Amino acid sequence: MRKILLGALTVAVMLPLAARAETWENVSLVDQMCSAKMKANPDAHPVSCALKCASSGYGIYTSAGQYLKFNTAGNEKALAALKVTKKKDHIRANVTGDLKGDTIDVTALSIPD
Repeated sequence: MRKILLGALTVAVMLPLAARAETWENVSLVDQMCSAKMKANPDAHPVSCALKCASSGYGIYTSAGQYLKFNTAGNEKALAALKVTKKKDHIRANVTGDLKGDTIDVTALSIPD
């Protein structure tokens, strides 16, 4: 009985830790179509191009240079943020979500001005 309770307690404590979302701050936001050609300088990517290429989806470059794609909800959040930003280029974002492979299930996204 004691082992069962200890096991249940361990699972109850570990579940919230496994479900904890990750946050990426001040990372370059680039559409998927332009991601390869903008890898060397993603800050040069203009907002106008990111809006034109919206159908390809969006993602971020991590500080390690890895490109992570967004899920459908993330693409919608990125497009909405791009439509209202006053920036012309140097698109940086703060993203929160769960990383699954090379895709982020985005729960929050903002483009600070």
